[in-house]
Amino acid sequence: MLRREIPHHAREGRVIRVARSHIAPAPLVGELSPLQPHQPWDEHMQPLCYWHDEPVALQLESEPGDAWIEGRQWLAELPASWFSLLATALQVGAWLENHRFCSRCGERASKLEAEFAMHCYACGHRNYPRISPCIITLVTRGEAMLLARSPRFPPGRYSTLAGFIEPGESAEEAVHREVFEEVGVHVDQLRYHHSQAWPFPHSLMLGYFAEATTQRITIDGVEISDAAWFSPRQLPALLPPYSISRDLIETHLARWR
Repeated sequence: MLRREIPHHAREGRVIRVARSHIAPAPLVGELSPLQPHQPWDEHMQPLCYWHDEPVALQLESEPGDAWIEGRQWLAELPASWFSLLATALQVGAWLENHRFCSRCGERASKLEAEFAMHCYACGHRNYPRISPCIITLVTRGEAMLLARSPRFPPGRYSTLAGFIEPGESAEEAVHREVFEEVGVHVDQLRYHHSQAWPFPHSLMLGYFAEATTQRITIDGVEISDAAWFSPRQLPALLPPYSISRDLIETHLARWR
């Protein structure tokens, strides 16, 4: 289990090595693990959390090694119980990599020990890990599901609709806007499902169900390359089981079985 207290008084423990959304596998263990052996920590490591009551620190490196594994592959190959630890490591790693210098004055920032914070002693600005709220929505009409594909997806793969929440916008307003912008469909009967940290690189996905009030699809042609209504009995390739998109779909399928 993960506890999010930052063990800033700890000076040794396990280590996760991260570089550019990749994590190093532990050497010489009987099973795949991202946790390096127990070792002393140096001043360059970032205390991260407690994992099964053992302190863990993050070691950020400039480039991944040849045997390092990309974050999505880790999530696909390890049990779901590892998700919170891997998501924390990937998101904090991306934050440290992108905030080495002050965003206000450009001077080098310093890592604080007692919290996740980068402090600029030149101007006093303090930066915390960025979390970007997004909505992700399964649009339905009875049992049918509206699924779409991004141009970046592998051939044949479809997913639910998603997008970032804009300044001044509620999550529910973002659902209506994103669905209409991407596929030209109006929705109502929004139901919140649950949220999921999505560390690619720093999103928080807020999952919704929504019922379509119009059926005709008009794709935007930019973020969406294709969209269609799918029956539970004839589904395309979907995102992996660890994703909130897949969970929304499976929850809907269970309702209609």
